[in-house]
Amino acid sequence: MLRSVAVLALDRVATFELGVLAEVFGTDRTADGFPGYRFHVCSPDAAPVRTSSGFHLTPHADLGPLEEADLVAVPAHQDGTVVPATALAALRRAADRGAYVFSVCSGAFVLGEAGLLDGRECTTHWRYVDELQRRHPSARVRCNALYVQDDRLLTSAGTAAGIDACLHLVRQEHGSATATRLARRMVVPPHRDGGQAQYVEAPVPVTPEAPTLEPVLEWLMRHLDRPVTVDELAARAGMSPRTFARRFRAETGTTPHDWLTNQRVLLARRLLEETGLSVEAVADRAGFGDSAALRHHFARRVGATPHTYRTTFRKRVQA
Repeated sequence: MLRSVAVLALDRVATFELGVLAEVFGTDRTADGFPGYRFHVCSPDAAPVRTSSGFHLTPHADLGPLEEADLVAVPAHQDGTVVPATALAALRRAADRGAYVFSVCSGAFVLGEAGLLDGRECTTHWRYVDELQRRHPSARVRCNALYVQDDRLLTSAGTAAGIDACLHLVRQEHGSATATRLARRMVVPPHRDGGQAQYVEAPVPVTPEAPTLEPVLEWLMRHLDRPVTVDELAARAGMSPRTFARRFRAETGTTPHDWLTNQRVLLARRLLEETGLSVEAVADRAGFGDSAALRHHFARRVGATPHTYRTTFRKRVQA
């Protein structure tokens, strides 16, 4: 269970990305039934650090909390920030003992400097992906992902994608209901899949001739148990299948099939967490049709079978 978080703050730390970590993990909401964390912002020798906005902040501690934290996070820093060898060594020790190691935006460069990206899938802000790949050629950089998890290594793109990655981790550790409640509290979308595009090349016009797909998406969310085709959805939107598919990607950053599968997996997770339904019944309610299809898609996107996920989640909650 995730109980302690240590954030490494170095010179010229990005204020928003540091704030994201503090908002999700450093704000005490236990009175409202949310999990609580021991939260430390750390710097070498606990020295004050300059932020990217020009002011200074005083951390809670030196690098000590990095030695025990369940999650060690590195927010963005401006390029050229010198990372002390002691900090890099602390990051390597955290990874070696099995802690989550998490970067937001250009924090990925710090993980790379520590040697933690070698042979691993990762991402960063779209402006920096080429440079990250150049500096760390053995890393498998995902160029336009919101966030990427490779075992206990989690990297995210810029700014708001850090919130998505934090909620992904909360969902993984504490369940879908907790992550959704937290997202509502923060007034952010409850779930954006990590493989979703970081950005859309051009804004999508909303006109009487080309209305938003929001009504179709809302209808889909209410009917996840129904088998649907792209042709059916296109007809519901009043578009040709080709136009619908193009507009769907423009609005959501992914394909209709991937979006629908992600939503069905999310529903299956909630049912496995909150009900005693059989795996076959969960598959039916979530629109997969049968347990084999559920197991296939669930394992690909969650990394565990439905049965293993339910057992692990309940043991974690009991702990």
